[in-house]
Amino acid sequence: MTSQAESRGRREQGLHAHLLAALGPAITAGEFPPGTVLRTDELADRYEVSRTVVREAVRVLESMHLVESRRRVGVTVLPSEEWNVYDPQVITWRLAGADRPRQLRSLTMLRSAVEPVAARLAAELATPEECAELTGHALGLVRTSRGEQLPGYLVHDMAFHRVILRASRNEMFARLGDVVAAVLTGRTEHEVMFRDPRRAAVTMHVQVAEAVREGDAATAERVMRTITEDAMAELDVLAP
Repeated sequence: MTSQAESRGRREQGLHAHLLAALGPAITAGEFPPGTVLRTDELADRYEVSRTVVREAVRVLESMHLVESRRRVGVTVLPSEEWNVYDPQVITWRLAGADRPRQLRSLTMLRSAVEPVAARLAAELATPEECAELTGHALGLVRTSRGEQLPGYLVHDMAFHRVILRASRNEMFARLGDVVAAVLTGRTEHEVMFRDPRRAAVTMHVQVAEAVREGDAATAERVMRTITEDAMAELDVLAP
């Protein structure tokens, strides 16, 4: 049988997640401007949760540098320049707000700077297992690219780009796997991509996989750069 303590703990975890899901997007959307002081008691009353739940949520927001907690002052909302903009949860919250088009462009520019170089390095350094994994996900993209199968397509798309970043053997690039996954997820969930991906985009992913397998670094870099440039061009159409 489940003890009362376990039941209470699960309930508080649910309330904690609920509070984060409310506060995070509110802060990133500017509903609480920088400098706003959030009082624990007021938050507890407003969201009908305990002070313990509020404190746990605040700790998470502090880890993302969205807020700063000080004794005798309270919880202060920090300016966006202080935020951990690489945190996948912060990215998700920002993509859910009105600033989505600018955020998508910023993140796609980051991809344009990193992924072509990562693809070049992957072609030089990827293991046979990684090449096989990359090919498998490329074929998965082909299978799910028609019939409005975007959720399935997203799974292979995220995995494909994670392999590229990991196979570059650059630990800084590899850590961007979650960032790229958050961008791709946001594009899908907020319908900032076509219901059926363009055939040319799918073909280029296959070409990158082939170039990596064959050790053709120049082709891997060139095609990946075209993929990221096309992603930016799509934003001009779907999120002007």
